[in-house]
Amino acid sequence: MGKSDYRFICVHDEISFGFGTMRILVDRETGVNYLWCRDWNGGGLTPLLGSDGKPVITPKGELPED
Repeated sequence: MGKSDYRFICVHDEISFGFGTMRILVDRETGVNYLWCRDWNGGGLTPLLGSDGKPVITPKGELPED
């Protein structure tokens, strides 16, 4: 299975000593962006919201190529 077969793609990866690991994942099928955070005690996933309160959506044509 190649990377292009995965449903989610990581478009941003950040390590912070205060917050652990943070990633922005994009669902290749819907374009919805998700914020994933993990630290020593656990983690969580939530849709990434814009200033209008709606989910951030990346159009399929703007997704990075593998």
